Amino acid sequence: MSAIGSLVFCTDCGNLLDSSTGDANTLLTCACCGTENRDTSSQTVLTKTKASSFPSVLRQKRSAVQTVEMSDRDNEATAMETCPECGRKEVKYQSLQLRGADEGSTNFYTCECGYKWKENN
Repeated sequence: MSAIGSLVFCTDCGNLLDSSTGDANTLLTCACCGTENRDTSSQTVLTKTKASSFPSVLRQKRSAVQTVEMSDRDNEATAMETCPECGRKEVKYQSLQLRGADEGSTNFYTCECGYKWKENN
C-alpha cells in the first residue's frame, strides 16, 4: 500500500481506501478487491477554506445585494412611449435585470423634458 499525505491506496489494485485514521495498527479493507492494507498515512489532514479563497463570478451573482455598474447602464435606446409629463411620443429607455432571473426586467424611461419613470415587465 502507498500513501500520499492522508490518502491511502490499495497495494493490489491501487484503489483509494476509505477512512484513513493515521494509526499504523489499523487495517483498511479495499472495497474494490477486498485486500486488507495497513494504514500507512502519516496523519489525517483536515483542511478548511473560506469562500473568499476562491473568488468566482457565479458566487458573486449569488449574493443578496448586487451592484449595477455605470457601464451596465450605458445602453440607452429609443422607444415609442408617450411621456406622461409633456406628451412627447418618443423617449429614451434602458432595460436592467434588477430582480430574479425568473422575473421580468425593469425599464427606465427618460424624456427630453427631463421627466423620468420606470416600469416593471
